[in-house]
Amino acid sequence: MLALRMPWPLPALIAWAGAWLIFVALQRAVPPVAALLVACLLGTAASVLGGSWWRRGLIAAGFPLSLALLGAASLPTWAWLVPLSLLLLVYPLNAWRDAPLFPTPRHALQALAVQAPLPPGARVLDAGCGLGDGLKALRQAYPAAQLEGLEWSWPLRLLCAVLCPWARVRRADMWKADWSPYHMVYLFQRPESMARAAAKAEAELAPGAWLVSLEFAVPGVLPSAQLRAPGGRVVWLYRMPLNRVEG
Repeated sequence: MLALRMPWPLPALIAWAGAWLIFVALQRAVPPVAALLVACLLGTAASVLGGSWWRRGLIAAGFPLSLALLGAASLPTWAWLVPLSLLLLVYPLNAWRDAPLFPTPRHALQALAVQAPLPPGARVLDAGCGLGDGLKALRQAYPAAQLEGLEWSWPLRLLCAVLCPWARVRRADMWKADWSPYHMVYLFQRPESMARAAAKAEAELAPGAWLVSLEFAVPGVLPSAQLRAPGGRVVWLYRMPLNRVEG
């Protein structure tokens, strides 16, 4: 993604400048609160450019904070809750324990089908699909598979559905959804989530199904295979039932 090639704080500066341009342009046409809402919406949407939680929060909050410091508009007190509400809409609180919005590199899974062949029409799930980068990488590896994505944030879910019209994208909690229909579940989570993901996969996936993780291994489990993705990242493959290390 372009955002990954832009050095910090360039994504924030671009987002703030865009929000200010929108705000100034709308001032003559609509009430100040409406202009604030649109500008904050732009800033919040641009927060996906941040590579961490604090950077995303900074991008989303930068415009209204600068507006307050400059005193550029006379706004009611409640109006300053707008950017926070929009940020929580995109990143719900119950999803904060999961991985931040890190995109799967385009060719990270290109050799996956060699180590984990799937039959035509196999159902493959991207659990926590974000904007669909993982689905695109999976499609490259398995063009004949039925690709599905789960995303808790409904704005991200809507964007993902637009960007990946060939996949079935649903708004759902990946930890509560049933994984049993799938031949493969793909994750790009965080190290702290992997033990939980392995327990869920072991309880729900059928023997022979795959749990695939980019970057992070399952603690205490021997992988069935592993791949070195372009850029040096590791793809960990686990076939059910899991081969747990004793002791």
